[in-house]
Amino acid sequence: MRSPDELDQVDWAELSHAYGSAEDVPELIRGLYASEPAALDEAVYELFGTVYHQGDVYAASGPAVPFLAHAARHGAGRRVDVLLLLAMMADHEPGQVGSARWGRNPVSGVCAELCRVLPDLLPCLTDADPELRQAALRVVAAVADLLPPDLAADVTARIGELFENDPVPEVRADALLTLGAPGRPKSASDVPEVRLAAAVLAAELDGPPYPPELVETFAVEGARPPWDMPWANGRTLDNRLTRLLARDPDAALAVAARWIAAGDQGTRGTWLAERTVETWRDRELEVLDLLLAALPHQRDGISAHLRTIAHWIERLPAPNATLRDTLFAHAATDPSALLGLVRARDPRALDLLSPHSDPQLLAEAARLMPSGRLVPLIRRRLATAPDLHLIAALPALGESARAAVPELLDCLRKGTSYLAVAAARALGQLGTVGPELLDHLATAARSEDSSLRIAATVARHRLTGDAAPALAAFRELLTSSPQPRWCADELPSLGLAAAPLLPLLEPLLTARDYIRFAAADAHHRLSGSPTLATPVLADLVAPTDLGLSALRSLATTGHLPDSLRPTLRALAFSPHPLIPDDPLASTGGGHADHQLRTLALDLLAGQGS
Repeated sequence: MRSPDELDQVDWAELSHAYGSAEDVPELIRGLYASEPAALDEAVYELFGTVYHQGDVYAASGPAVPFLAHAARHGAGRRVDVLLLLAMMADHEPGQVGSARWGRNPVSGVCAELCRVLPDLLPCLTDADPELRQAALRVVAAVADLLPPDLAADVTARIGELFENDPVPEVRADALLTLGAPGRPKSASDVPEVRLAAAVLAAELDGPPYPPELVETFAVEGARPPWDMPWANGRTLDNRLTRLLARDPDAALAVAARWIAAGDQGTRGTWLAERTVETWRDRELEVLDLLLAALPHQRDGISAHLRTIAHWIERLPAPNATLRDTLFAHAATDPSALLGLVRARDPRALDLLSPHSDPQLLAEAARLMPSGRLVPLIRRRLATAPDLHLIAALPALGESARAAVPELLDCLRKGTSYLAVAAARALGQLGTVGPELLDHLATAARSEDSSLRIAATVARHRLTGDAAPALAAFRELLTSSPQPRWCADELPSLGLAAAPLLPLLEPLLTARDYIRFAAADAHHRLSGSPTLATPVLADLVAPTDLGLSALRSLATTGHLPDSLRPTLRALAFSPHPLIPDDPLASTGGGHADHQLRTLALDLLAGQGS
């Protein structure tokens, strides 16, 4: 260790931390000895943002370790935080040690310094403050794999003493977890905290599926939130347990059910169920049943939990009446519940929608429950607050949506670029022809905005059959530099009239990913030949939004390259979702991963695979 008197012996100005020069580090370390609580708090806060910042360490971090160790022993306060800072600074993956870059990595300097001063920190393991003992255990665990044999033996003996005799259950459990880090788990006792720690170590050692006795321990001893002091990697025991359970969906849902039945303390059962459905396919029905059971236990508002139910309920072929009734009971006051009712396709949702409803909620209703009753609501919303989602949703409502032509014309004339483009597309799809409409489309077709020109000329073609303006707009776009970004579903709508543009598409088949996809999709649909498009589309198939679009287009070609079958089997039969699905995302349109798997299965079935 080094005392504050030695701080000036280090050339801190030549070192750096997260915000540049480390010349302020001596003053921050001296603040750890301040008698004023505010000064001490500020020193700790600043050190957590400079020599250690969001998981990274720097050139100044290693030289700071001996001084931080001294403050952990002799500082004025916040000694637990200083020990946790040392542990987090030394966090590393075992695979890093001994690699070619290890010696040049700042974390290696931190670990080397911490190993040198660790003997001076070992008295913290017997400090009167149990939290300080716990923090000291985290420091030891951070460098356990780097200790020389003699020091490792001494440390192991001291921690074994804590495990056997410490009067605080959490300290005993943490001692067991620390002993388990180098692969030396001890047998459990009759102390609940120790039983939970031992079960975590056993599960980590053996992996899933977990035996019933471990699942029972997790369900009983983990029902109340464990102590929350983080380890070197920033995770608490609760984080560690949840990550373990997420590897075994049957165990996770069994434990989540028990935790929810026991009161769902800290909403941990709910959170575990949500983590499971995000990690594993085909668990929506079980998880929604658990979330429904957990609702009465939510004390801090249920909107977020209703939002999660609303996100996953569309995946159920027929949501049960209890779930729908629960959503209905909250739908008048909670938009998330109303969204869930819409996605459950419950007709009662239509009675609760209004022109003041969220635009994306109205758009979801148009997608899932197309009804003429929505048209007046959408028209009133468009008249006061035009929205892209609502405009795009109108064509799904059929002939009744033609009543919204006046509002769409206003969006075309006065809206922003995105709104005008969406309005032009919708007008073309609704199929209503009139002089005023054609005049406004003609004006839009002269816009400097290429997207609006394309949308307007394509809409005019849909309504009148006149393809010449659209062909001219596309020809200009396809020959522009740099290579254009353009919508894949616009050009094919011209049908055979767009055949003269095929030679302009072929050079784009080797362009950047999105343009390459759009060119391949359009080429196939215009030419009727999959020869050039199929290899491009097959190459783009992947568990991404673009890959899903490529798979949809490939399905229309009727050709499945043999080389793509392993990829399709991986997409179809993965037990895990391959396209992340965020329950808090505001966009609608269904679940991309479900669509990906369904398409892959359909293609494989169609080819006899």
